[in-house]
Amino acid sequence: MLYPIKFIPLVKTLVWGSEIWMLSAVEGNESVVANGPEAGKTITVLAEEYKDALLGKGVYERTGARFPLLIKDIVTHDKLSIQVHPDDALAQKRGYPCGKTEMWYIREAEPGASLISGFAEQVTPEQYKALVEQHRITDVLAKHSVVPGDAFFIPAGRIHAIGAGISLYEIQQTSNTTYRIYDYGRPGLDGKPRQLHTEEALDAIDYKVYDDYKDSLPISCPYFTTSLLEACDKTQIDLRDKDSFFLLIGLKGKALLETAPDASVEISEGETVLIPAACKELSVTPMDGDVKLITVFQ
Repeated sequence: MLYPIKFIPLVKTLVWGSEIWMLSAVEGNESVVANGPEAGKTITVLAEEYKDALLGKGVYERTGARFPLLIKDIVTHDKLSIQVHPDDALAQKRGYPCGKTEMWYIREAEPGASLISGFAEQVTPEQYKALVEQHRITDVLAKHSVVPGDAFFIPAGRIHAIGAGISLYEIQQTSNTTYRIYDYGRPGLDGKPRQLHTEEALDAIDYKVYDDYKDSLPISCPYFTTSLLEACDKTQIDLRDKDSFFLLIGLKGKALLETAPDASVEISEGETVLIPAACKELSVTPMDGDVKLITVFQ
């Protein structure tokens, strides 16, 4: 029997802040089921056992038993390194399963908080290398002030970095492949300089300048579709047209999620629940005032 599934969070402390991996199939960091008869199994074992009943037929045909998305809750007290991720073709050429396209939804932001997404002015690969060597790469990057509710789509190839004083949800392909371009000469938690991948990033970067880098939900791409769900009363969601799992991520309030009279779970802010593809109807019942959730499917 499949039912709404919660997972044990994986907490990671980093030099710039912390991450909670809310749902992960990254090898060595696979989420473990926290509730119900399947408790104790990893997301990969669950996918191997239930296949398309968990993932959806189309998803399973594309990715096999490797759950295709990684969901993180990120909190920063310092700025992240300047980085970029490869697309599928480059990643697979270099021996990785897939590339890394992602999106951010800003939960909280201190006054004046900002992040980097994309270039503010056109540069060539040669100019990029020179700017990194001269410690001037940030001079040509697009900086964006942020407030709660802002969203940013970060396709593979887009140079980016989260600033200090920000809490956000990150929804991405199941990949941990990051090319760290520049890190301000900062040591890691072990006191040693963190490895840079300036050369590896050279062919991964999209050097174009775009008119606008800020987005709003819904955001849809080949890897995920994300939307906002706000409810003050019981809401029915018909999942029959979706050949995919369905994720809910808590933004505000508490709700009861039901896929059958005897299959239910509560979701609160900061939690992620997986609705298996075999579940075709879902009800969301607020338990204490309004509820706001992010929904995700492939």
